[in-house]
Amino acid sequence: MKQYLSLLQNIIDNGVEKESGRDYMPKVLGISHAVIQMNLKDGFPLLTTKKMPWKLIVHELLWFLRGETNIKYLVDNNVHIWDKDAYRWYLKYCTDNKISTYFPKIENFVTFIRDTFISIYYDSMNNIHYELKDSNNELNEHLTALASANYIIGDLGKVYGYQWRNQNGVDQIKDLIDGLKNNPYGRRNIIDTWNKSDFHEMALPPCHLLYQFIVRPLTSYEREDIYFNSYKKEDIYFDYDDEGHFPNASDTEVHNTLDEWGAPKFYLDVNMYQRSGDSFLGVPFNIASMSLLLMIISKTCNMVPGIATWIGGDTHLYIGHIPMAKEQLKRECRKLPQMLIKSNTNSLEDIVKLTINDFELTQYDNPHPSIKAELFTGLKK
Repeated sequence: MKQYLSLLQNIIDNGVEKESGRDYMPKVLGISHAVIQMNLKDGFPLLTTKKMPWKLIVHELLWFLRGETNIKYLVDNNVHIWDKDAYRWYLKYCTDNKISTYFPKIENFVTFIRDTFISIYYDSMNNIHYELKDSNNELNEHLTALASANYIIGDLGKVYGYQWRNQNGVDQIKDLIDGLKNNPYGRRNIIDTWNKSDFHEMALPPCHLLYQFIVRPLTSYEREDIYFNSYKKEDIYFDYDDEGHFPNASDTEVHNTLDEWGAPKFYLDVNMYQRSGDSFLGVPFNIASMSLLLMIISKTCNMVPGIATWIGGDTHLYIGHIPMAKEQLKRECRKLPQMLIKSNTNSLEDIVKLTINDFELTQYDNPHPSIKAELFTGLKK
């Protein structure tokens, strides 16, 4: 991930100090364009210059893919990167609907979600109900008032998961998988979350807002290599050489036979555009997440994960993060780890059943120590 370190250095050397453009957010040092391109054949792009909590990245991505927008699942799995945004959204709902705040601190809010709030359900009249471990009259009155304003504790509104799975009634993940399977060369295999009509119902408009998936056909030699790494050589009825190729067969014969065996035909690449990037904390998560998404979609569509290109718009370091970035720049990159998806995924239904236990990170044995930094979300202190 030398490209990432180069990005940090570029911001420090050439960035312009400016306002963040959001209330209660610190100033930034920023540039207007950045690109990081990663070939997943080289390993899984998880930083080695600071230890990354990779399970948090997996949990968040699964949360998106299931179309969820409530932090209950994240909190239950000890993922707290969305806590402040959810609490800020709760406070806004209380203010906008003239409801007294029951949870005076974010700690109370998160504790309620983790320890008291079990689940929610809707009755036949589409009214919101909570299943709680314990409650009192004041809490019940508060929840009833919030429910009447169509708000659920811990929800973030129509953020990523909603847009991915139900944007104006469209399931974009289903459409993406169908498109790649039925028309792989199509140029409309896109996930787009920049839905302005829903902004007023989002705790935060999307930062990583557009993904385009593009195929590249594999050569017969590349397909042979993949087949030899995945199947038994004794199944092959062509003569093959020491490198696993079929010198006595025509290119057409090889392709036709590999088609019969169901060998992948394509590399799958992705370009992701991020309008706003917190380069010290957020961007490393986003790069790993987009790469894992590429792996999941590739596996589901019987393709080979190829090149993941991250494109940053307003790419910045918060002023308070600059010392941490400089500390990271002193460190040497180490060999990238490998990520394995252990379960077969052939459909969207298979994807939504994935759990953290279906992922295995290997060779991440010796990253540099983590570097702590504050996550800024605009929550007023």
